[in-house]
Amino acid sequence: MNDQHKTHASIELIRRYARADAIAGEVLWSLESHLESCPSCRARLAGEVPGQAPRTAALVDRTWEALAPSLTTGPPVPRRGRLARLAGWTSPAMLPWVVGAALVAVLAVAVDSFFAVPGGRPLVLLLAPVIPVLGIAAVWTRSLDPAYELVTATPRAGLYLLLRRTVAVLAVVMPVLVVAGLTTGTSSVVWLLPCLACTAVTLALGSVIRLERAAAVVVTLWSLGVLAPGLLTSQLPVAVAPVAVPVWGAVFAVAAAVLMLRARSFVRM
Repeated sequence: MNDQHKTHASIELIRRYARADAIAGEVLWSLESHLESCPSCRARLAGEVPGQAPRTAALVDRTWEALAPSLTTGPPVPRRGRLARLAGWTSPAMLPWVVGAALVAVLAVAVDSFFAVPGGRPLVLLLAPVIPVLGIAAVWTRSLDPAYELVTATPRAGLYLLLRRTVAVLAVVMPVLVVAGLTTGTSSVVWLLPCLACTAVTLALGSVIRLERAAAVVVTLWSLGVLAPGLLTSQLPVAVAPVAVPVWGAVFAVAAAVLMLRARSFVRM
């Protein structure tokens, strides 16, 4: 039903949630996200808990009775600052990898400025499409994130959190790449779409073979198919030529579609 243009959860779904019945992951995430912002549905849930889960209701009542004295006398809860909110878009393992990716762009500018790159092509142009992949490799990696199992088990884990962390990586690396491109006279129009396409392919492939392995595959293929020919020959690789822009657009669209179809793979341990 609609109340002030807001769609509420059905009473049957709320009852299933109160009973702790099995609910599909994406439905559970959607419901809990809605409950956070909808007082009406929270009130309906509170009204259903005593009838659907009496033991849970009794446990909550006993817990509130035990905590009530300390809650009224404890210090006020500090408000979350901007840094705390931004931390929700990152993981502990991301920072060194993102900084490393940005340093690769800076190093490429230094090479272009002080050394003659074989082939005469700007190194920034040849590296820019896969530089963000270095940071993407760390956003959802079991071996790098000490809280991986804990995060994966939360209702908001999965593609939603993965995309947030990916945006955080791009927000840091992209401005560095744009500045690096302008410094060497390389237009961002040429490498931007290949960059987004490589990122999407990494995420889509990561739903099958794990994200860090997918990043390694994408970087290896790019190095063999684009970077090496661009350094060893005098011709501009077709992959970073303006004529390839529509192809990269198609690659991005296909990879995004595959990523959406395999979204549930990111909530599995």
